[in-house]
Amino acid sequence: MPHKGFTLWFTGLSGAGKSTLANRLAQEFRQREYKVELLDGDEVRTHLSKGLGFSKEDRDTNVRRIGYVARLLSRNGVIAITAAISPYRDTRNEVRREHREFVEVYAEAPIEKLAERDVKGLYKKALAGEVKNFSGISDPYEPPLNAEVVVQTDRESVDESLDRILTYLEEKGFIDAEAPVAAGGY
Repeated sequence: MPHKGFTLWFTGLSGAGKSTLANRLAQEFRQREYKVELLDGDEVRTHLSKGLGFSKEDRDTNVRRIGYVARLLSRNGVIAITAAISPYRDTRNEVRREHREFVEVYAEAPIEKLAERDVKGLYKKALAGEVKNFSGISDPYEPPLNAEVVVQTDRESVDESLDRILTYLEEKGFIDAEAPVAAGGY
């Protein structure tokens, strides 16, 4: 069991692999019998942030709510994993300052690659101007300047990205070293 709870905060553009990685890590932590909760951006918007739109103010409110719940969980010995675009650097940094143990993971991939693998067709619509306030297209996305872990999901397999994250967490003492995770793709 980990000695303390912590927040593992995924940020990145839509389709960059945040939810895929967060789900795989949550599964891995459960197999290791750690207490873990996953706060996925889409689910949070459905339950905790229902009624919020996609203005900067609403996005910031959503990120602060996710951060608040993650902080409550982590201070009670739970690994809180978040997977939300969280596009604004200042708001992410505000949330970071409120946590004792915070690990930011930037799922990085160029828009061209994300548009290629976009099964929902959102990038095509956003690039055509049909979707407003789309992070990275018609609304800003500010990448982190000092993320603890950067995974390049256009060049790495899911397993390579997971290994990079787990290695960091093990080296910094957040989790105990274990065998590598099972194979899978984005």
